[in-house]
Amino acid sequence: MKINVIYAHPSDGSFNAAIHRTVVDTLARAGHEVRDFDLYARGFEPRLSAAEHGAHYAQGENEAPVQEYVDALRWAEALVFVFPTWWYGVPAILKGYLDRVWLPGVAFHLPADGGRIQPGLTNIRKLAVVTTHGAPWWFMKLWMREPGKAVFMRGLKPLLARGCRTVHMAHPSMDKSTPDSRGRFLRKVEKTFSGF
Repeated sequence: MKINVIYAHPSDGSFNAAIHRTVVDTLARAGHEVRDFDLYARGFEPRLSAAEHGAHYAQGENEAPVQEYVDALRWAEALVFVFPTWWYGVPAILKGYLDRVWLPGVAFHLPADGGRIQPGLTNIRKLAVVTTHGAPWWFMKLWMREPGKAVFMRGLKPLLARGCRTVHMAHPSMDKSTPDSRGRFLRKVEKTFSGF
């Protein structure tokens, strides 16, 4: 399977970096073809420029500044996002990736008659999110209603193939995590992606 991994964390020594390595290594061992985009290492510019904003709906022209990322989305059969949850959402660099790359004519199509938007990434049959957060699981699920999960599983998934399979994994309470809890989570990640 052709898999585009999108990773967003600034520190090579972070637990998210360990998750990212585990995901990419496990997918490669399983025989998948992986295009791995480490947004920080690539120096991805998250800010949408005035020129890009002006060309947002100009299909084709809107892709030019981020063509490599658009090409990877169109190439992929699966997407995997690895990132920390900060302030109940994605890091700014990942939000910028969504703003600049998931464009009209790429991620979705706007009907001329003003009807419902149509999915543009129907080549993608699997979507996975692996994240961490400082809050306990019950706070994120019951009080916050999992805002980060909602963005991907309810916001972006409808733009993918009908029946797209999903995986959402989160290591909660990172501020109180232990080597044992992190090890268990990495083993769970490896098991999940070895059968992806």
